[in-house]
Amino acid sequence: MEVKIRYEIEIPINSSASLLWPYISTPSGLSEWFADNVNSRGEFYTFIWNDSEEHARMSSKKSFEKIKFRWIDEQSKDTEYYFEIRNLVNEITKDVSLLIIDFAEQEEIEESQKLWENQVSELKHVIGSI
Repeated sequence: MEVKIRYEIEIPINSSASLLWPYISTPSGLSEWFADNVNSRGEFYTFIWNDSEEHARMSSKKSFEKIKFRWIDEQSKDTEYYFEIRNLVNEITKDVSLLIIDFAEQEEIEESQKLWENQVSELKHVIGSI
């Protein structure tokens, strides 16, 4: 398996950080835009897309600001890879953006960024910010 590279993508979103928070921090909220279904048991989350299932541990959370999920292996051990979603609020304009931090193989970064853009577009539809 090729080493994955960390990348960031910032996506403007016409919403408030407090409105966005439940959609990026709860299983039911994440199920509306990020995955087909999300289940949690404590800090452990299962993300389901079609017939694919991935497992992660919520490794950090700061209410209304950021949440980080670290992918875990078959033995429920942390891997070096994670994804993080941060609410960014411009102090002057109060505009809100989501900063996504994720990992992908070099040749898949562009495709992975497009996937995040599509998922956040779905989130915008869900919250009515389009």
